[in-house]
Amino acid sequence: MDEHIIEAMGKAKVLIRDGRVIEVSEPKIDYCPLFHKRRGIEKITPEIIKENMEFRIADFGMCSSDRVIEMKDFLSFGISEILSTLLEDEIIDCAVMVCEGCGTVLITKPKIAQGVGGRVSGLVKTSPIPEIMEKIGNENVFDTVNAKIDQIAGVKMAMDKGYGNIAVTIANGVDGKNLRKLEKENPNLNIYIFAVHTTGMDRDEAKEIYKYCDVITSCASKAIRDEGKKALISVGNSIPIFAASEKGKEFIELRLKKIGKENKLAIPNPPKPLI
Repeated sequence: MDEHIIEAMGKAKVLIRDGRVIEVSEPKIDYCPLFHKRRGIEKITPEIIKENMEFRIADFGMCSSDRVIEMKDFLSFGISEILSTLLEDEIIDCAVMVCEGCGTVLITKPKIAQGVGGRVSGLVKTSPIPEIMEKIGNENVFDTVNAKIDQIAGVKMAMDKGYGNIAVTIANGVDGKNLRKLEKENPNLNIYIFAVHTTGMDRDEAKEIYKYCDVITSCASKAIRDEGKKALISVGNSIPIFAASEKGKEFIELRLKKIGKENKLAIPNPPKPLI
């Protein structure tokens, strides 16, 4: 029996077991502009979340052996889209990401970076699904036995494979601090840190994220948006992505150039409420 816990749309906790949605908690967010635009969802409820999770399972095999892992860009601008661009342009050697059924994984192909990160976010816990591991490559899965999520260990695994320019997604400041320590201890190593799933972070955690990360997605976080006032650049109005370093700024500008868009201001339509 496989079991997966995802903090999904609205930051509701969703339990998926053997390809079935078993439990959905009350969401903390009532409205998300992305789901409104993409799926016509005006109010997020447990029932809507369950329907959306079931749609993902049927559509691309989320949390199942039928999982599609190579996908085209889902958004113009998101963390997985930036990572895909960096892989495509060979600016990074690999991306350390998280995939259901696998846990921490090393990704070297742009379309797999998009497939893994573009349609599933907020993975809290997962268990092994051998078919997904085989598609990604067992040699690229940190823990094939338990599908553990450990981004620090994933970066070390990438180092052992000889990768020197490594991007990694994290969801807490402690990982960011430890990754910068690891980078300092290894002079030939470049680690680029991308903060994801930031909804609900308190102000202290947000400060830590800005201290250590290169690129930060705001999600529905009030604290991240407040800290974002000192970002080097931001893109997007409803759900901004912020550059907290010169490298982060370079990565965002590269993505803008890649898709042929200017960073234009528009009327914001943020998630509600911001927490």
